[in-house]
Amino acid sequence: MKKLINATETVLTESLDGFVSAHSDILTLGEEHKFVRRVQPKAGKVALISGGGSGHEPLHGGFVGHGMLDAACPGQVFTSPTPDQMLAAAEAVDGGAGTLFIVKNYEGDVMNFEMAAEMAAGEIMTVLTNDDVAVETSTFSTGRRGVAGTLFVEKVVGAAAEEGRDLAALKALGDRANAATRSMGVALTSCTVPAAGTPTFDLGESEMELGVGIHGEPGRRRVALASANEIAEEMVTAILSDFGDQTGGEAFVLLNGFGGTPLMELYLMFNAAEQLLARRGVTVSRSLVGNYVTSLEMAGCSLTVALLDDELRRLWDAPVHTPALRWGL
Repeated sequence: MKKLINATETVLTESLDGFVSAHSDILTLGEEHKFVRRVQPKAGKVALISGGGSGHEPLHGGFVGHGMLDAACPGQVFTSPTPDQMLAAAEAVDGGAGTLFIVKNYEGDVMNFEMAAEMAAGEIMTVLTNDDVAVETSTFSTGRRGVAGTLFVEKVVGAAAEEGRDLAALKALGDRANAATRSMGVALTSCTVPAAGTPTFDLGESEMELGVGIHGEPGRRRVALASANEIAEEMVTAILSDFGDQTGGEAFVLLNGFGGTPLMELYLMFNAAEQLLARRGVTVSRSLVGNYVTSLEMAGCSLTVALLDDELRRLWDAPVHTPALRWGL
């Protein structure tokens, strides 16, 4: 295992120290490294909190700031944060208007956020993201996994929260944004969790895993390595088939890297996906390409498609200032 670390026990805390120091104009670190939060919480605003296992950076801490999250709770690598982290974060960013948890559909995350909501003094609601169309259930989840589409939900709900919408309205919006979003990924290599020291799974030189999860969970099937166009065809077909009669119109597309794939290849994949979507009546009017929801150093990518209406487009375009997304300010 070759990694730029000092010790496996201190990877997370040392990384968080560097992360917050590098973005000190936006973020501050919670006590005992339990969470990161906005430097200046906004009074009277619903607080948005998310979190999950580390190793997926910039998700979630990279999306803390104006126009997105108020706080994020980092667990150990690929491990859910604990309820006391979530509770401490909720108390730190409470603006007096309630709190919305945005939770990816993994059993540990769901259970711990539910426990935190039960212990919290203020009103809390939850949006559960489950955008992955690859499998109906997996190693870590009951039902579909929440993956890169979580970014879209956090962005549009964050923009609406800045406008002053109340907790119930934000919960409804988050559920609607999640319902408009589908994702699927493909892995070309495994990743190596520092504490394990060995690859999470084995892939042959001429193999790929279609529908892989962001923790390296098995996907739909393991197949021979194919061309970029063939991979894009598989992902686009799966996503649009899952939309059913909703398909068509305008969309936001995220071509997301898992951490080990060059941008040159990610843009190539975006080009292939965009052309396929256009042939099927979907116009890509908003897009992101890059490493936004990673799996340590895994080679591969995921495709996320979110069908847009006027409101979702406007909220996506609204100003944002976070470590990973910045525009309009």
